[in-house]
Amino acid sequence: MVEIISKRDDPRREDMQVKRLIEQNRSTIVRLADQISGGGYSASRKPRQQPKAEGLIIHVGGGAAPVAEAKPSIQVTMNGRVISKDQNTGRQLHHIGDIRYRGGDEVFVLATKQNGFFSPVDETVAEALADLDGSRLAATYTEEQLAFDIGAKLGIN
Repeated sequence: MVEIISKRDDPRREDMQVKRLIEQNRSTIVRLADQISGGGYSASRKPRQQPKAEGLIIHVGGGAAPVAEAKPSIQVTMNGRVISKDQNTGRQLHHIGDIRYRGGDEVFVLATKQNGFFSPVDETVAEALADLDGSRLAATYTEEQLAFDIGAKLGIN
């Protein structure tokens, strides 16, 4: 035999008795709560008055910092990216290309659509650096020399 117990819609008799007991002893409960909290319980139950503005409220915020003119330089990063960065802020201005391994050699690859880059350099930059695309790096031609040559061709140095 299976006995199904379902919840009734009205409150249980035990719950009603506890609620009635709490309501009958509300003043004692509040007095004890105030005694324990040092009066904080009753103070937290009082409605608080919202602060009202008197007169004009003027907020003076700092404006945007003056933007200094960018001072670009060419840098080869540790992960092989060749970038133009601002010497004042250290932020990257442009991605020029990458140093990649091809055939066992390190080769500079210019960021163009033909080389498979999604955001290529401008056409004027691509034309200026076209002869450096595919340059092999070795002990005689280092990353620093590549960065100097790129800077010279772009008129940065």
